[in-house]
Amino acid sequence: MSMDVGGQRGGLKADINVTPLVDVMLVLLIIMMLIAPLLQKGVNVNLPTASNVGDKPDTQQQVVVHVTANGQFYVNNIEVPAKDVVDRIKYALEEAREKVIYLKADGDAQYSAIMKMMDDLREAQIENVGLITETKKKEGQTQGGE
Repeated sequence: MSMDVGGQRGGLKADINVTPLVDVMLVLLIIMMLIAPLLQKGVNVNLPTASNVGDKPDTQQQVVVHVTANGQFYVNNIEVPAKDVVDRIKYALEEAREKVIYLKADGDAQYSAIMKMMDDLREAQIENVGLITETKKKEGQTQGGE
């Protein structure tokens, strides 16, 4: 196997070596694959479990309200003071295609905070509210549902 080191008597090689470019692009691809799931995590809440649940469609156009264990409110992963939550939800609903509010409440959150949120939504005449829970495992079922 021979190697071309140049043209005629000391001439320059005009071909581009793409191996370093491919190496850099593969490293960037791996970094993006590792970082992307971390950026989409959202608010950390420990959801309560329920056995009679339906699947929640997962799109970017949803309005999700989080209630944390210490009583903080988040609308679409943005922290909002309790007095401004309903206004922020109304604004988010104007832009959303699906006019449903999904409520993710921490299992350790005070019941009064969740009920206040539900009352505020009813007062604002927002009737379509879905509660998000974890699916309760059945006996003999593994974590992945196998």
